[in-house]
Amino acid sequence: MTRILHIEDDPANRLLVRKLLTNAGHEVIDAADGLEGVRLACAQRPDLVLVDLNIPGLDGFEVTLRLRGEPSLAGVPIVAITAEGDRETSLAVGCDGFLQKPIDARSFSTVIQRYLKGAKELLPPGGRSSARLMEQSQRIVAHLEEKVAELSRANARLRELDAARIEFYRNVSHELATPMTPIVGYVKMLKDEELGPLNKPQQKALRAVDDCVRRLRGLIDNLLDVTGLETGRMRFLHGDYDFLDTTRRAVAALADRLDDARVTLVEEMPRGPLTAWGDAGRLQRAMTQLLDNAAKFTPSGGTVGVRVTRLPSGHYELCVADTGSGVRADRVEKIFEPFFQVDGSVTREHGGVGVGLAIARRTARGLGGDVRVVSPCAETIEGVQLGGAAFYLSVAPRAPGEVP
Repeated sequence: MTRILHIEDDPANRLLVRKLLTNAGHEVIDAADGLEGVRLACAQRPDLVLVDLNIPGLDGFEVTLRLRGEPSLAGVPIVAITAEGDRETSLAVGCDGFLQKPIDARSFSTVIQRYLKGAKELLPPGGRSSARLMEQSQRIVAHLEEKVAELSRANARLRELDAARIEFYRNVSHELATPMTPIVGYVKMLKDEELGPLNKPQQKALRAVDDCVRRLRGLIDNLLDVTGLETGRMRFLHGDYDFLDTTRRAVAALADRLDDARVTLVEEMPRGPLTAWGDAGRLQRAMTQLLDNAAKFTPSGGTVGVRVTRLPSGHYELCVADTGSGVRADRVEKIFEPFFQVDGSVTREHGGVGVGLAIARRTARGLGGDVRVVSPCAETIEGVQLGGAAFYLSVAPRAPGEVP
C-alpha cells in the first residue's frame, strides 16, 4: 500500500483528499502545517507528498525546498495542490506537479497514480527558473527575518514573565511565612498545655492540626528554597556536623509515614561518626525530600532501603532505593526541574508541588556533591532486592571554598 502525506491546514480539504485516496487503496497521513509536514515526511518517508502552498509555519514553497534537501526523500514526488500560487514557481523550487483547487474528484486518484508512477511536469522552454528561485529565496529570507523578530519579541516577553513569576513566588512565600510563626508557636503552647489542660479529643484534634501546620510549613520552605534556587541566592549556613547522624534524623522524620503506608524500611549504616563541614539543616531537608519521594511512589507492602557509604573520592553518599514502579527514561532528568511532576493533574494520587527533588540536587551541589537517579535499579540493602528507583545523594566532607 502506497503512503501519501497530505499537508493542508483546512480540515474539509484534508477529509476530502483522505476519502478519495483511501478509496483508491492508498494510506493517507495528514499534517496541518508546514513544520509538522516536514517532521512527518522525514519520519514516515511517504511515497508521495501533496502540499498546499498557503499553509502556516513553513509555506508550501519552503516545505518543498526543505524536503528536496533531505537525502532520505530523494526521488519522492512532491505535488503542489492549491487555490493560490504559481505553477512555474512551484516547479522551479522542486515540485513534480501542480494541481489547481478545487480538485476534480472523478479524476483525482488517477492523476495521483500517474505521479506515483513517475510522471513529472517540466518547466516550459525559456522559463525563468533562476529568476523564480531567486525571487522565492528572497521571500523566504524575508519570512525568516519576520519569524526571528517574532521569536525575539516572544523571548523577551517570556523573560519578563519568568522574572514576574519568581518575584511572585518570593512575595507569596514571605507573606505566607509571616503568619506561620505565631501559628506554630500557639499550636505548640496548646499541645504542651501551657494554656490549660486538654481532654483526649482536644489532644487528638491538635495533633491533626500540628501535622497540617508542619506540612504547610514544609511547602512554604520549599517555595522559599526554589525561589533562591532560581535566582542563584540559595544560602548555606556552614558548620560542623555528622553525615550519619543527619541521615538518621531524616529517616526518623519519615518513619511514621512509612509505617502508616505499610512500607518496610531497611537500613545499612556504617559505624560513625562521619564528620563534615557544611549546612546540616539543609542537607537533612534534602535527604527528607528523597525519602518522602520514595514513600510516595512505593506501594503498600513494598520496601524502601537506605544505605550510607563513603566513596573512594572521600565523598559521603546516601542511597535511597525502593520497590516502586521507577522513573521512565524520558523523565530521568525532568524530575529534577522545579515544578515538574510525573502526574500534574488536580486528580493526581500524590501531593506536593514538584520542587523537592530540584531542591535536593541544588543542596547537594552546594555542598560539593550531587544527586542522581538510576531506574530501574538493581540495589540490595540488608538482603532485600530493590528494583524500582535508586536516588544517590553525595556531599563532600568539606564544602568547596569553606574553611571552618
